Amino acid sequence: MPSLKLSSTLLLIATCFLFKTVLPTKRVTTCDSLGNVHFLKCDSGVISVQGGLYGRTDPEICSEGRPPQQLADTECSQEGAVDVLKMRCNGKKRCELNVDVFRTSDPCVGIFKYLETNFTCGPPKFFHVLACEDSLAHLSCEEEQVIVVKNAIYGRTDQRTCIFERPPSQVQNDECKSKVKSTVANSCNGEKSCTIRANNANFGEPCGGTYKYLKIIYTCEFASPVQRATTCDSLGNVHRLKCASGVISIREGLYGRTDPEICSEGRPPQQLADTECSQEGAVDVLKTRCNGKKRCELNVDVFRTSDPCVGIFKYLDTNFTCLPPKTFHVLACEDSLAHLSCEEGYVIGVHWAVFGRSDQTTCIFERPPSQVQNDECRGDVKSIVANSCNGEKSCTIRASNAIFGDPCGGTYKYLRITYVCKHSWN
Repeated sequence: MPSLKLSSTLLLIATCFLFKTVLPTKRVTTCDSLGNVHFLKCDSGVISVQGGLYGRTDPEICSEGRPPQQLADTECSQEGAVDVLKMRCNGKKRCELNVDVFRTSDPCVGIFKYLETNFTCGPPKFFHVLACEDSLAHLSCEEEQVIVVKNAIYGRTDQRTCIFERPPSQVQNDECKSKVKSTVANSCNGEKSCTIRANNANFGEPCGGTYKYLKIIYTCEFASPVQRATTCDSLGNVHRLKCASGVISIREGLYGRTDPEICSEGRPPQQLADTECSQEGAVDVLKTRCNGKKRCELNVDVFRTSDPCVGIFKYLDTNFTCLPPKTFHVLACEDSLAHLSCEEGYVIGVHWAVFGRSDQTTCIFERPPSQVQNDECRGDVKSIVANSCNGEKSCTIRASNAIFGDPCGGTYKYLRITYVCKHSWN
């Protein structure tokens, strides 16, 4: 009898595991007409792209009004399309991207194409790391994914964590909390793995005499291929980094010389002789100046604060990837306030804003049916919100007809805003 009970329990666990992990797959198809927007949405959970296609594998899809010759090739698929979809959409509740993004190459000239995505909606996968003071925190991701830090604190917020063999006086202060996300992000964002020590040297001393710990929350996201930019150290030369989609994440950087061939034209041998020349801290300057931007331009003169190898002709070399920017979503019912805010050193950049009603489930509390039935009411108010909020560290705006006009009289509306936080010097 006990063995039967155990078998039943194992079967129940296995059944529950399968039930929880097998998620229904959704499909979205968008015809490749100028300006068409591909829109993925999860009512609960976040997007996980399972498959994608830009091209044509079916003669019927997006065929209306098209001549037969534009539908003839049904073995047409753009290489790398699914990677773009994963990079742009994975981990988001909503994802909008213009089909124009995929027109970087034409997999079948003369064929009318479409963009198709299969995706599931599941809980976001967050990783939690804890390191007691003076020990190491290890962060890592699977192949082709990189670290994106979501939150990090250094201090003590309870009297139970990291207390082994510690006297009571060192663990009593549980109101010691220092936000260190930017410090951890500068070291770890964009890396496949990262190790950082939980100590005062890295994070400062938020509460003397208290034994502290470091808590980190991060996700793993698909990264674009590593790109490289090299600029010779000639007077006035500008080092340029650019992401066609996403934002810059510096992986490595060098000001000096480690290769005898790079930037060698017209230079005497003695100016190329030292190939173990590297300015300390150059990568930190690059991260501070460029991380989180779509485009970054900086004069090589910035790095001439010290000379790591006198008499050697140097160059600036950067390896970077393009990561999806961190997107925030705000909802405010009519006549209530929408609050937008960013961390220190970052400012608001509004991507999208609408005022109206597009469903019958949002902002309906104590509202009569007549006020929520019209779900095709949409006013584009991005410019109004952007004029009020862009470039600000925080912003509050009321969702009202007085500010946005009335796109549908008699309907109770709401304001939806999508924004990012970008470096204040962008």
